[in-house]
Amino acid sequence: MTESIESYALDEQVGYLLRLANQRHASIFQSHTLNTLTPTQFAALIRVADLGKCSQNRLGRLAAMDVATIKGVVDRLRQKGFAVVEPDPDDKRRTLISLSPEGKALVARMKDVGQQITNETLKPLTAAEQRNLIRILRKIS
Repeated sequence: MTESIESYALDEQVGYLLRLANQRHASIFQSHTLNTLTPTQFAALIRVADLGKCSQNRLGRLAAMDVATIKGVVDRLRQKGFAVVEPDPDDKRRTLISLSPEGKALVARMKDVGQQITNETLKPLTAAEQRNLIRILRKIS
């Protein structure tokens, strides 16, 4: 057992490397957004912009967030004035989410910023490496 512990190299572990890459990306994200949004909030806003009015449950599934996470994200977006939350008139158990006018304006501004963030995150890689990284991340996610 000691041998396996000694041969374990943290710097070669995918989880550790993904966390480091995510920390770098989050730092770049925050520098471009001036703490207006978190990456998770940004993802939810972009999904709502793409989908239009949708249920909170559907938004969570399509933004890869569990029920508790998407509820917190939506609550914060509503508090910031970027999202509108209302009961579904056809099913009072469901909550519908849409973008407020402020949310629509923010998404319009942030799409270009989002691309800049991606470009800066991937800057150390060649174009071929960037395509490969995206392909590999899609494959394992």
